[in-house]
Formats: sequence, C-alpha cells, structure tokens
Amino acid sequence: MSAPTGFPVATISGLPVVRGPAEIDITNAGQLRAALLAAARQGHVTIVVDLSETVFCDTAGLQVLVLAHRRAVAEGGELRLVVRAATLLQLFSLTGVDHVIANFTTLDQAVRELPAAAIRPRRGDVTGLPRILSAS
Repeated sequence: MSAPTGFPVATISGLPVVRGPAEIDITNAGQLRAALLAAARQGHVTIVVDLSETVFCDTAGLQVLVLAHRRAVAEGGELRLVVRAATLLQLFSLTGVDHVIANFTTLDQAVRELPAAAIRPRRGDVTGLPRILSAS
C-alpha cells in the first residue's frame, strides 16, 4: 500500500517518517491512518510523524495518533512526533498526549539517539501487525 498524497512517507536515518499537512481533521484523518499503516509496513517498530508544518489537529486526528502510538508500543517501538505549532502543543498538553507520545521540535531530534530496538525490523508476518490501527 502506498501512502496517501497528503501524508507522504519517507525513510530518514532508517526510520519511516510520515509528513503531515497544515491541518488534520475528520476529512483527512483516514488518510493519516493509511499513511501510518504504510509506514508500519516498512518493517520498523518506531515511526516518526513530522507535524512541523501542521497547525491544526482535531480529535479524529488525535485518535489516529494515539492508536498508532499504542500499536508501536505493543510492538516494542514508539511513535515520535515533531511539533512546532503552539496550537498543537497546547492541544497535546490539554489532552495529556504530550506525556504519552514523545514529541520533539525538530526532525533531527526525533530520528537521532534511538535505541537499537526501535529501528529493528519487526519479526513475523508484517501484514497482521497493524491490527490496532485497523480496528476502529
């Protein structure tokens, strides 16, 4: 599966990185979910979501991020967010997401100093692993 055009997936320093658009809401949260699934299928347990250009995220987008984080943690990895906008920082603070999902101010910070386990490929059948994101 390829990533939706609004959420391109690249590989940086061996990690899949999903880049978010200016706004994430109910109209494109499904595309974010699809992009995170595509990133997970690259075979790594840690995914970076670059929200450095994103200024708005509603609860639909927030739910997708939390579910992706849960899936990554269940596989021994994590979701890492790159966040710059004060509006997103406030949203993550108010909802407590900033205490659950690691966030960074630059992409460079998000991809460096990862434990070796975070960049290891997953074991087993990759097709069944993103099941948490698939259940809604």
